Amino acid sequence: MKKKIGLFILLFVFITSIWYLFFKPYDYLVTFKANTFPGTINQTIKLWSKSIDTSTTIMQEDIQNISYNFTVNDSTYNYNWKLVPINDSTSKVKVYIKDINHSLINKIKIPFSETNFEKTTKRILLNFNKMLTEHLKRFKVTVVGKDTFASTYCAYTPIKSTQLQKAKGMMQNYSLLSNFVATNKIKLNGTPIVEITKWNINTDSIHYNFCYPIIKSDSLPKHNLIKYKQLKIRPSLKAIYNGNYKTSDLAWYALLDYAERNKIKVIPKPIEVFHNNPNMGGDELNWKTEVFMPIK
Repeated sequence: MKKKIGLFILLFVFITSIWYLFFKPYDYLVTFKANTFPGTINQTIKLWSKSIDTSTTIMQEDIQNISYNFTVNDSTYNYNWKLVPINDSTSKVKVYIKDINHSLINKIKIPFSETNFEKTTKRILLNFNKMLTEHLKRFKVTVVGKDTFASTYCAYTPIKSTQLQKAKGMMQNYSLLSNFVATNKIKLNGTPIVEITKWNINTDSIHYNFCYPIIKSDSLPKHNLIKYKQLKIRPSLKAIYNGNYKTSDLAWYALLDYAERNKIKVIPKPIEVFHNNPNMGGDELNWKTEVFMPIK
């Protein structure tokens, strides 16, 4: 009986060792908590990864699962991130790391000593955590809950870009719309609005209308780049975003997270209403954006 138990233990150790050395998909696992929702972490990862290696190609299964390879010195690392929401303000982050060029030797050394691979990994992720912490100080998202986006008529220009370039697209078209409105003495009826008409969450690409709310008239002038439309009233989830308009899309993720946790079906085509003029400067945390996510 003891012999059988001994053989079973040896077989178990052998199989486990083979799996660990040759089949385990990662060399090292780092786990930590972050005081924000997965969407913020997702977008910060993308910015941070490009700062390490500009050739990095992001592979995203969904908001909570993202991976990429990047090169440091003679090593190519694979980082596979799992972002798990704990509540509305905290997430668990798991990072599965593999050194593609030196995986086997790392697995052999890690149980017995702190390797250079481990030291490099810790240094890299401490750098990321510092960047995330600093980023969280520069904005605030408050989910209000169910609300209604009010109907308004507007002059707009359609734009295609990435989420990161959204604010740049707005600035490039700001003079076009403001000069057109001023030159033709069109009466404004509110502050600028961005209406997202298409959002590819996995590629961060968007189509949107940059809108100036105006008083509807039968004699509005024509322009080859500017169109008119009625933005319809929409039952929505609403959030207040305070911070630079470059990252107002972080409120989109907060609303998606809120909708999922409260089992509310939404249409991922957010609408943003901007209440401050960035050209006036001031503390960005005092800039206010109302963000609406239409409810199905």
